[in-house]
Parts: sequence; structure tokens; C-alpha cells
Amino acid sequence: MGEFWPVPDVLAYLGGTSRAERVVRDLASGDDGRFTGVVVFEPLQDGEGDGLLQRESGDFTWRGVTRPAERTLRFLAGPDGTADVRFADGRFFHDLDLRSGRHIADHPCSADLYRGEFTVRDADHWRTVWRVRGPAKDLELVTDYARGLNAD
Repeated sequence: MGEFWPVPDVLAYLGGTSRAERVVRDLASGDDGRFTGVVVFEPLQDGEGDGLLQRESGDFTWRGVTRPAERTLRFLAGPDGTADVRFADGRFFHDLDLRSGRHIADHPCSADLYRGEFTVRDADHWRTVWRVRGPAKDLELVTDYARGLNAD
């Protein structure tokens, strides 16, 4: 591919429902897992600000055991089509600026560093790659998102 697809307004781009396929690799142990599910980006409720609520739900398989998995994030409108991403409890996670079609974000968590790379391929496909390094962690999480008929 080589080129990224610029996104002038991240909230307008993300809105709606998409399929998510995530591969999680523990680079220290060699273990890997897979998440398959649906991600819904919907407007925040009145009083919560201008932005989107991300609800992710599906199944996560790790070491041969499959369990339900879910998470919620808040994407708050930032200046010029960008967003601040926050955990469900309101704590800051990272910024997100896809105007060039690519963004790098860091999130320190205790002694670990989460580095995320966000890339947009086209109107319906984007990817996140999180690399987690720390004293007890050496992980890579690659998630591919796709909008369309298979998203529901």
C-alpha cells in the first residue's frame, strides 16, 4: 500500500459499526491470541460533550480458551478534526490526529509504555498497532477494522 488515506475529521470517519479482528502476541513467551468482534461508534449522550462512545464486544481466545470481551472508550472532539481518547472512567488515554492518515500516540502505564500507530487505508479500513514494553510486558496488538455488510 505505502500511502495513507487522510481523514479531515476523525469523529465523522469513525462513526458507525465495524468488524474488528485483533491478533495479540506475547513476544516474550510466544503465546498469541485473537479477538473477533464488533465495534460501534455512537454519539455521546447529552451532557457528555461532543464526541463518540466506542463500544467493542466480541470473543477473545487466549491459550485455547475463548471468553467474551468488551471495552468502552470515549472519543472527545478536539481542534481541527482531531480527538482526545479517554477510558470509560474519563482518564486520558491518548490523542488522535488522522489528518495525514497516520498517527503515533504514547501512553505510559506504570512502568510500561504503550505506543500506538494508527493508519487509515481507505474509507472503510483502518488499523491500529499497539506495542507494549515494560519490565513484565512485551506485547504486540494488531487490530484491523472494516466497515460494511460484514460489520453487523
